[in-house]
Amino acid sequence: MSRTAEEIAQAHAACLGGASTINSVIATHNKGESATREDFGHDLTHDEKKERVERSVGYLKHQKALTDWGSESFTDIDAAIAAADAFTA
Repeated sequence: MSRTAEEIAQAHAACLGGASTINSVIATHNKGESATREDFGHDLTHDEKKERVERSVGYLKHQKALTDWGSESFTDIDAAIAAADAFTA
C-alpha cells in the first residue's frame, strides 16, 4: 500500500489526536475526586479509562508500524504510547 502525502499528513494528525486522548484520560484519572465535568472521561470508571487508553494506544502502535512516514515527528506519539503502556500495565 502506498499513501499520498496528504493521507500521511491526515494519519499523523489522527495519531496526534489519539495521543491527546490518552494524555487527557490519564490526566483526568490523576485528578481523582477533583476531576470535573470539563475533564475528558471524568464519568468513566478506572476500567473504562483503561479500555479507552488501550483502544487509542492500539491505534497508535498500528499506525507507527507503517513504514512510509517520511519525516513526520513521533516524539509526542511515542510519549503517549509510553504513558499508555504504564497506565494500562
